[in-house]
Amino acid sequence: MAEMKAIRVAYGEALAQLGHEDPRIVALDADLAHATMSATFAAEFPKRFFNAGIAEANMVDMAAGLASMGYIPFASTFAVFAGRAFEQIRNGVAYPHLNVKFGMTHAGITLGEDGGSHQAVEDMALMRALPGMTILVPCDARETFRAVRAAARIDGPVFLRLARLPSPVFEEESPFEVGKANLLREGRDAAIITCGIMVATCLEAARLLAARGLQVRVVNMHTVKPIDEDMILDSVKNCGCVITVEEHSVIGGLGDAVGDVLLRICAPAAFRKIGVQDRFGQSGKPEDVLHEYGLTAPDIAGSVEQFVRGAK
Repeated sequence: MAEMKAIRVAYGEALAQLGHEDPRIVALDADLAHATMSATFAAEFPKRFFNAGIAEANMVDMAAGLASMGYIPFASTFAVFAGRAFEQIRNGVAYPHLNVKFGMTHAGITLGEDGGSHQAVEDMALMRALPGMTILVPCDARETFRAVRAAARIDGPVFLRLARLPSPVFEEESPFEVGKANLLREGRDAAIITCGIMVATCLEAARLLAARGLQVRVVNMHTVKPIDEDMILDSVKNCGCVITVEEHSVIGGLGDAVGDVLLRICAPAAFRKIGVQDRFGQSGKPEDVLHEYGLTAPDIAGSVEQFVRGAK
């Protein structure tokens, strides 16, 4: 995994690639195209790109109008601003089940120095609550290409949660099927279920744990909604201990999605959620912020080891 590439960069490239293949693909942005990288699409298709300005609600309504005319709009801004346009996403897109895709970048606390006002830690919780909304959280640049293509094929609204920072690109490609998680590492002592840029971090944590005598399964849950219940139950069956790791609040995100499955099916498992613990983000270098919230590989390894050994 020597190559580093930002997921948001891959998003812009994937969108432009799709634009060449399907004339129905259009893109919108709220004056952040060079940050969300939708500018890559704009450079290729200036007549199919619409800058709504710093007016996220208007952008969503414009996208809804384009979708109603048969286009496939991808609307982009920072993930935190999904909250600014939530009513329009809810009533203008999700309620009529329009074919709008939201490419929301700069998600999570790795936004770093921009601080808590811009670090979205609640965006998945908002989107999970909307009926019919699909949520995709790709783990690297390669998976982002496949996620964007999958989003375009889905008939209905899709929320793509995308990261800002360069992150490792996996050498081996995994299959990408909406609603089907990928098992990246096998283990019997515990299962870590994670998504997005936390996947590479959790794989590193698993390697650290192996040196301490714990074999930990790592699952890439790239689709948070609809979630892969079979993979969750298989992890319970084979590991007993299940830990979720996310760069998002533990309230309403991946952890709660997994927990909902365990509760509804009454699966017997020791369960813990690692993520942002009912706090806003704060300004700092991304690695320092991750450490503050217990989301570096050594931090995760320590939390998992303590939990697993305590549960045995």
